[in-house]
Amino acid sequence: MRPLAFLTATLVLAAQTPTIEQSLNLKLAASPRISPDARFVAYTVSETNWEDNAFEAQIWMVMTSTGERYQLTHAKKSSTDPRWAPDSKRLGFLSDRDGSQQIYIISPAGGEATQVTHFDGGVTDFQWAPGGHVIAFTSNGGEPKAKKDRKEKYGDFEIVERDYTMVQLWTINVDDEKPKPEALTTGTQFSVGGFHWSPDAKHIAFSATRDPDLSSGDTADIYVVRLSDKYVKKVVDAAGPDRNPIWSPDGTQLAFESGGGWFLNSRIAIVPAEGGKVRVISESFDENPRLLSWGASGIYFEAMQRTASHLFKLNPADGKFERLSAPADLEAGAASFDEDYSRAAFTCASPNQYPEVCVSPVSGFSAKPVTDMKEQLKGFKLARRELFEWKSKDGAPVEGILIKPADFEPTKKYPLLVVIHGGPTGIDHPSIAGDRYYPLEMFAAKGAVILRPNYRGSAGYGEKFRALNVRNLGLGDADDVISGVDALIAKGYIDRDRVGAMGWSQGGYISAFLTTYSDRFKAVSVGAGISDWMTYYVNTDIHPFTRNYLKATPWEDAEIYRKTSPITYINQAKTPTLIQHGELDKRVPIPNGYELYQGLKDRGVPVKMIVYKGFGHAINKPKQQSAVMEHNYQWFSQWIWGETGPAETNLSRR
Repeated sequence: MRPLAFLTATLVLAAQTPTIEQSLNLKLAASPRISPDARFVAYTVSETNWEDNAFEAQIWMVMTSTGERYQLTHAKKSSTDPRWAPDSKRLGFLSDRDGSQQIYIISPAGGEATQVTHFDGGVTDFQWAPGGHVIAFTSNGGEPKAKKDRKEKYGDFEIVERDYTMVQLWTINVDDEKPKPEALTTGTQFSVGGFHWSPDAKHIAFSATRDPDLSSGDTADIYVVRLSDKYVKKVVDAAGPDRNPIWSPDGTQLAFESGGGWFLNSRIAIVPAEGGKVRVISESFDENPRLLSWGASGIYFEAMQRTASHLFKLNPADGKFERLSAPADLEAGAASFDEDYSRAAFTCASPNQYPEVCVSPVSGFSAKPVTDMKEQLKGFKLARRELFEWKSKDGAPVEGILIKPADFEPTKKYPLLVVIHGGPTGIDHPSIAGDRYYPLEMFAAKGAVILRPNYRGSAGYGEKFRALNVRNLGLGDADDVISGVDALIAKGYIDRDRVGAMGWSQGGYISAFLTTYSDRFKAVSVGAGISDWMTYYVNTDIHPFTRNYLKATPWEDAEIYRKTSPITYINQAKTPTLIQHGELDKRVPIPNGYELYQGLKDRGVPVKMIVYKGFGHAINKPKQQSAVMEHNYQWFSQWIWGETGPAETNLSRR
């Protein structure tokens, strides 16, 4: 049962404002795949399973000619990643319904799905061959026998940065009576990432890193394997990451994403399929392009553009590109194309709109929704989103999303809550989404204005902006947030004595920095945040992060680690702080949380730390996400609105 005090508070709002549970119940459409003949669009719909405490997805289908929609898969547990066979008569997908993620095939008309793989270690990705008889897929193949034998003899242990199980590339003929997987790559020389069939189905291009460790992402190179004899040739061996290869329609060239990472732009490059000179063709595009496909009229990619996202076409001959999607504020993503590239399916959203699956002609773009997910919002009175721009302390232009209560009156004074995204190359959008971690709609209904700053380092604003926090983490970020607060106070409708801040991951780090470095905030919530870059560096699973952003290890430049760490300023901390952290977080290991907690406690600053048992960096189950949001609601209700906090939450459900 939920605490009576909290139930009373939320039920008053329930008629107009989505509660935490209602927000978590919002379904989301994603992963649209248009069939090669353009007759169907397959997509997933995720929803909340409270009984099993999981977010689960099923595959839906829409007929493009009539708009008729129907649910295609119904099995227990999720069905995801729909992929069409070239003849449009079969749909492959991934499902963990039998314990591990395997490939299944189903007719678009429905019926029973056929399980294709029964593979130790499960399947991570798959793709149909052009002929439609064979599927290529990646898997680590499960735990090697030698490791199983070792565990049996000595018990379980791990040799750090040695005990890797490499991801390999496999094929399987799905038309065989008893399909049997065949390995195309073996050994320990690399771990396979993205891959793509050649048009003649005789080769597969793939990217691979030296091992599957996240810290090895920069070692990705491009390879081609010949299916007839499994001969593997490295065709790109350049410094920095090279990934996501796509074949040209004639099979003579490969396009791929080259370089970039962290705050630098990646580029689209081309190399002969046999190897040779690499030619960069997207030098003039100032963002990170994500390669989608190569058709007869050009190379298709998508990219962020400030708070929007768009579909582009690139001419491989001269590097000129054009934006295909419109209008300018559209959020278009995950595009797929029919066989002749005349139509596309994609996710789409606009300011103050809920995301849908849309279709459009590729030429003469006009997004038409084929789902009706917005119907879930009927009966709710929602806050309004708008873009807000200001100048930071050093003059850098910063943009954010300003969320105002539905009944906002500019003559009133409102508390301000700053909600800071992670990344730092994350991005906040003006479209509507279900609340996660922070109950924004409930805060707005309670009378708060909310600012979601796209601080320096955020995606969508170009490489120069993303690089503004290099050797300037925390300091520049804090200036961006505080200058945004000041710009809103200058508007006259913010109560400067009731300002709070919160965020998760990099947003948690910035929140921790604000709680120790500044006295501007009445309350702060630090979610999975870094408190000490030295503590972070020696414990995290992505050591290159600080080496790239701070341009040194702590042994080479202890001062930059000290200067940019929240814990350095602990002696001036005054702000009441809530700390939330996953017990098993490898990205921002929990010692960061305990370090900040003990420092604030020793200083006599009001502090509360909540550890979510069994979770890593993401709190990704609905009951615990409900807890995270309730804990934040209680914290800011107490310190911003002066309410007496309810008893400790008991989240057992009826």
